[in-house]
Amino acid sequence: MAKKKTAEERRRRAAELKAQRLKEERRRKILATTGITAAVVLVVGLLGFLVFMEFRSRTISGVEEYEVGSYAHVDTGQTVNYEQSPPVGGDHWNAWQNCNVYSEPVTNEFAVHSLEHGAVWITYQPDLPEEEVQALNDMYSAGDYLVVSPYEGEMEAPIVASSWGRQVTAETADDENLQRFVRLYERGTDVPEPGAACSGGVAENAEEVTAMLGNGGLDAPTMDGPANGDAGAEEEAAGEASDAPSESAGDEPSAEESAEEQN
Repeated sequence: MAKKKTAEERRRRAAELKAQRLKEERRRKILATTGITAAVVLVVGLLGFLVFMEFRSRTISGVEEYEVGSYAHVDTGQTVNYEQSPPVGGDHWNAWQNCNVYSEPVTNEFAVHSLEHGAVWITYQPDLPEEEVQALNDMYSAGDYLVVSPYEGEMEAPIVASSWGRQVTAETADDENLQRFVRLYERGTDVPEPGAACSGGVAENAEEVTAMLGNGGLDAPTMDGPANGDAGAEEEAAGEASDAPSESAGDEPSAEESAEEQN
């Protein structure tokens, strides 16, 4: 009798262990499925967040777009009448305004040339509070394609940022749309001359340029191209000069030799 009970207990115990194993396996499967699902949800959520942030960074409220027709070089000193104020493109002078921070207005025709190279031009009303001006100036770092200057012409807002064919207005320097505009269009590639230089050009403000023109001179580059392009042209010219044939002492008789022959 005891042996029979023992066999029954073994079978019951085996059944209990099997049921427990099946229960643990189901639990592990549920945990694994839950973990995979959570990971997928996390990845999808992260991707969605990144897409949203990218979309948000490129969504700039209040941007005005303009079609720029002619953008030819005109004689330095010839005033160009621009349709927008500040201008967003058009005909301009041969040289460009150096990307930098200026405490005085700069010349429109030079600044437009900088826009053609992919720069953003931040202009502000001369009476803008000093702390706002400082905040705008702080947006520039050495090497940036950014021109910051006061503007004495008409503007629709205290602050206007312009790139080639685009413009946005702002009331304060911390305006998100202004910040996004600069991040998106600084070093713009959809410009007539992407990658061309924004240094090595004109460092003078408008008043100084006017004085220089009045004195009959303006020392500024007259060629477009990427940075160091002028240096490359100079090296090429120097190479051509060195390759040019030169007269040697043996090509023509000296004055003494001519005198001896005559004697």
